[in-house]
Amino acid sequence: MKVAVVKETLPGEARVALVPQGVKALTKAGLDVHVESGAGSSAGASDEEYREAGATVASSAAEALRGAGLVLHVNPPDPDLLESMGEGTVLVSFLNPLGDPLLSRSLAERNITSISMEMVPRITRAQSMDALSSQATVAGYKAVLIAAGELPKFLPMFTTAAGTIRPAKALVLGAGVAGLQAIATARRLGAVVEAFDVRPAVKEQVESLGATFLEASEEVTAEGEGGYAAELSEDQHQKELELIAGAIAGADIVITTAQIPGRPAPLLVTDEMLVSMRPGSVVVDLASESGGNCSATKAGEHVVAHGVQVIGPVNIPSSIPVHASQMYSKNVVTLVQEFLDEEGGLALDFENDVIGPATVTHAGEIRNERVRDVVATNTGGES
Repeated sequence: MKVAVVKETLPGEARVALVPQGVKALTKAGLDVHVESGAGSSAGASDEEYREAGATVASSAAEALRGAGLVLHVNPPDPDLLESMGEGTVLVSFLNPLGDPLLSRSLAERNITSISMEMVPRITRAQSMDALSSQATVAGYKAVLIAAGELPKFLPMFTTAAGTIRPAKALVLGAGVAGLQAIATARRLGAVVEAFDVRPAVKEQVESLGATFLEASEEVTAEGEGGYAAELSEDQHQKELELIAGAIAGADIVITTAQIPGRPAPLLVTDEMLVSMRPGSVVVDLASESGGNCSATKAGEHVVAHGVQVIGPVNIPSSIPVHASQMYSKNVVTLVQEFLDEEGGLALDFENDVIGPATVTHAGEIRNERVRDVVATNTGGES
């Protein structure tokens, strides 16, 4: 079976879906890998490295895609890529199926079998396929570096002949994969870190990294399916805001990471909280692309609100494309191996506890029930 990897067309995207090491794994499994020339250049992978790994380097995307039964991609396909894929092609990619119902419908209409990296279940067996987690690791790490670069202070404590410099204080809101990596990175850089999450189960992880876990006098909890955070009730959300307000005034850096799949990001940092912060403090909002956790966040922009720098970065993993691509490629290869037979052919088993939930469309239908509901609700018709 022919596998195609083409250049990403999203502006600013530097990652690639498959690195040369991944090519070796797929060719060993019996697949014929074709990579568009230059597809991996921004991620540190040259055409020659792909050839040495066993891939055929195609001169264009059209050449790479011609006759391909499997397409590996990072971002949801643009119209040109969608048009270039033949019926029955299997697409493995981030697809944002809960946020872009029109794409899911288009994939079904074109009879594309689409497997969404977002929908890989968070079960122990699928950890090596969990691209949301791998890319969140990159985002959490880089968020702290962004904040440190903008903060007009040191992060660690310094004892010098000129006096003692106190360490900066960091507050991390949301202790999922991105939040935990942000905590670890801020601690490595010497900051004093506090963290909050609506899932009490993460307290031990937060404290194991050397941070203090903020706890409300009354329980504020909301754990959803698959270990994700769920939406709080109005009363619980108010208690959450009160807890954050009590901690944020003393923070030099705030990293927000709270997101709910398929829903706008919850508001965690209000205008009143920004007013309470010291001028020059930094908020890095990792939820900017889904509406933002901070009232002043503008996706893709760096603004100053009430003297506080509010940064809404987009597509952070692309800013560290070499390692982000290596991690994503490993996720994709492991997932692909889950649905190959011994000869390298397709063996899609929808009873499989990974492939079933991750498959969005197949044979002209939207298979995933959650996605089907979103499509029906947002497109005004049957899915």
